Amino acid sequence: MTFSLVARCADTGMFGVAISSSSPAVAARCSYARAGVGAVASQNVTDPTLGPFALDLMQGGMSASEAIAGVRDQGWHIAYRQVLAIDRQGRTAIHSGPKSLGIWTQAEGVNVASGGNLLANDGVPGDIVAAFEAAQGHLGDRLIAALRAGLAAGGEAGPVHSAGMMLVDKVNWPVADLRCDWTEDCPIEAVATAWEVYKPQLEAYVQRALDPTQAPSYGVPGDE
Repeated sequence: MTFSLVARCADTGMFGVAISSSSPAVAARCSYARAGVGAVASQNVTDPTLGPFALDLMQGGMSASEAIAGVRDQGWHIAYRQVLAIDRQGRTAIHSGPKSLGIWTQAEGVNVASGGNLLANDGVPGDIVAAFEAAQGHLGDRLIAALRAGLAAGGEAGPVHSAGMMLVDKVNWPVADLRCDWTEDCPIEAVATAWEVYKPQLEAYVQRALDPTQAPSYGVPGDE
């Protein structure tokens, strides 16, 4: 029901997750990232405890591979789960349980990993990884490009209805957490539109949280 990627920016150390699904509110249930630690997507008959668990293991010093091994060892009904992880060094690991739904597969690249289930074809994750590696610019731009490539490659076997993108960087909250929880149109394009609006303001929102006295104006009616 889902295709996703987890990724790291080699230049900034920023982490991101991007995901889309035919199910509602997929990003709210399946995306996890922690600044300085890594990013995880937990999908396919989702167990929401696995994302934080894998991040805790990586924060404790484990590599992505070691964290995914821990997920396999301690997760409930792990045959039904698909979990992708990337660590602070850009190493990746994926668990795809044998009871993942429909056509399911995975792919890994440099600072990126992708996986999916109920896919239109088994080439979707590979195209996502290739698009991410070929894209330029901000990590958010590269995540959007990769998600679009996954959809263009066939995406899910049926229409997608929700999508999201999460970015973490230096502070202990997401610097961007953009979601489309349900639409009959394209949720990936809805998130892409939100990102185009949010991207120029990202640093200002962080600065306002850290020190409002040094922050730029809010740019809304009534602000002086």
